[in-house]
Formats: sequence, C-alpha cells, structure tokens
Amino acid sequence: MTSANQIGIVYNSRLPDGLDFVNALVQSLNLQKRCWKCPAFEVEDVRDKLEGTSVIVVAGGDGTILRTVRLMAPFSIPIVGINMGRVGFMSELRVEEAVEKLPFYMNGNLRVEERMMLQATVTSANEVNPHATFHALNDVVVGGSSISRLLDVETEIDGVPLTSFRADGVIVSTATGSTGYALAAGGPILYPEARVMLVQPVAAHTGLRDGVVVPDNSVIELRSTNEHPAMLSVDGFMDAKLNAGDRVVVTRSPQVARFLRANPPSDFYTTLTQRLGLVYRSEQSDIQR
Repeated sequence: MTSANQIGIVYNSRLPDGLDFVNALVQSLNLQKRCWKCPAFEVEDVRDKLEGTSVIVVAGGDGTILRTVRLMAPFSIPIVGINMGRVGFMSELRVEEAVEKLPFYMNGNLRVEERMMLQATVTSANEVNPHATFHALNDVVVGGSSISRLLDVETEIDGVPLTSFRADGVIVSTATGSTGYALAAGGPILYPEARVMLVQPVAAHTGLRDGVVVPDNSVIELRSTNEHPAMLSVDGFMDAKLNAGDRVVVTRSPQVARFLRANPPSDFYTTLTQRLGLVYRSEQSDIQR
C-alpha cells in the first residue's frame, strides 16, 4: 500500500478500552507504517491527511461514525465501522471479528453503500442569503432551548404550507436517521439507502402528529415563530441558536456518506432485529416449546 493509500483509524477515546483496542488492532494487522490514528473528538485535526487516505476504520458507536462522516464525506472516503457502542446500526463488524475480517475490507473489491445526507441552511428573518450551512447524515432538528417550552414551527414543503407544528421540536431525517431520534419520536423505520426525507414532529400537541415522508428533491422550510429562541441541532452535535423568524431550509446534500459492505443489502433487516431486540415468530414458538 502506497503513501497515497493510507488507512485512517478514528476511535472513541471516551471508551475505557478504545485506544487499547485500536493499538492492538494495528499491531495484529501490522499497520504501523500504513495508518494514522485519531480520537473522534480531534478528527478536524487530520484534514491534511485525507487526500492520501483510501479508507477510514471507525471504532466506536454510531455517534463516532456521525462525527467522522462530517469530515470524510467531501473527500468520498468510505468508512468501515467496528461497533463498540450500544446500538451500532451503521457498523458491520464486531470487536471480536475485527482482526480476522478487516483485511478483506481494506484490500478487497467490496460493495460501496452510499447513503444520502442532508444540507441545512439558516437565514435570518430580514436577510436573503443564508449565514450558515450544515451537513448531516442522520437528522436536522429544530427544538426548544428549554425543555419546558413548546415551539410553534411553521413548516413548508416545496413552497406549500404543510402545518404549524406546536411541539417539542421538528425533526427532518434521512433514511439513515430514521433509526435514531426520529424512531424515538414515533417515526417509521426506513431502508437506509432510500433517497427520501422524513418530517417528524416531537411530542406534537396540536396539528399534524404523524411523520411525512417526502422525495429527496424536496425543499423543506422550518420557521420558529416563538418569541424566545429555538435551537438547531445537526446530527446531535452541532447546535446553533435560532431567533424568531429565522428560516431553516433542508434539502438533499451534495455530499454522500460511503460505507464498505461485505454483507448483502438485506443484512439491514438482520441488524434491525438484533439491535432492537426483536424476536422472529418462529423463535418465539421455539421458546414456548
């Protein structure tokens, strides 16, 4: 592997055994001269190494992957996830099989799974051009700055008024994000490679209570009309204050998250049942016997 094909390893340094696992992995696979390592919270510091990186190994949970994707997506670098978290919908490898199987991901001709991302722009009430732009793999959320305060969020899709949600917040999610916050808010589970967006209210008190699935070419506009500030959250990490009348416009991002996959696309359903603790009916029958 040449210097133009380095392997990046990003890990969750908050896990007690995160760094020890990564060091053991590098030693077992003899990657000392072929890789760089970085904690997820310092991933911005490795931007200068990305041009020569061919694949990123992420050791952690889905949150670690979300932190990594923000930087890697513009460089079209595929990710291999090793699940060290509690859920791990986006990871394909387990810790105990990483040493055996990771070489196939680094050197094999595997399927590249492409997942749609979102772009959110923020424009002040009296301005024409946006003053901030964000990209998200999971979701964009307009929520209250205080737990006890409800929001009134006027929502338009393709310029057509949908409703004014009176709720704790409004989520715009990708299919990937449908198994995250949107699921906890009562939204549907979407196949992760589906090119759609989900508009899902959080604890709606009035108006539309169900989620709405729209095509990926839709333009979704959210506007909080409350006097007190709201908050914009992007993938649960980047927060920005929203003043009354600020417009958040969500569209499909030009960036795409890429994952290397050895398993077939249908493996998503196996992962779903395992991660959510679902029991297939035939297994229930066996248990009852």
